[in-house]
Amino acid sequence: MAQKKTPRKSIDREIRMLHGALVDLVGIMNQPQRDAAMVREAGINLDSTLFSLLVGIDRLGPVGVMELADRTGRDYTTVSRQVSKLQAQDLIVRRPSQADARVNEAVTTDKGRQMVAAIDVARNRIVTDMLTDWSDEDVQRLALLMRRLADSALVWTR
Repeated sequence: MAQKKTPRKSIDREIRMLHGALVDLVGIMNQPQRDAAMVREAGINLDSTLFSLLVGIDRLGPVGVMELADRTGRDYTTVSRQVSKLQAQDLIVRRPSQADARVNEAVTTDKGRQMVAAIDVARNRIVTDMLTDWSDEDVQRLALLMRRLADSALVWTR
């Protein structure tokens, strides 16, 4: 027989606070000037409008343009044009998907991975500065809980 879950106290206030924090963070992350600042900090030559797509392709790749557009909340045709710009700079390649040859997927090249590595170093410097007054335990806990939340959200959306 299945065991019943113990009723949880209302967490409406915490959910509202979490949602507010996520809205704030997504808003900050979506500001074009933040991407431009990250590109400057990384010391790379990349149009800041292409920054998040390059990182997304590196993290998700191989990834189809439609999925990339869905994940970034951008129009497919816009993302397709921007992916073409990344390809023209030899930062990514497009190839037919192994799962469905009708789908072209994007994957970073060695040059693209080097650029993403420079971005990661810059991000680490920026976030380390942001968390300077946090304990190591708080940072570890935040990282684990954010990953757990993201994993739960991914399961929920399937």
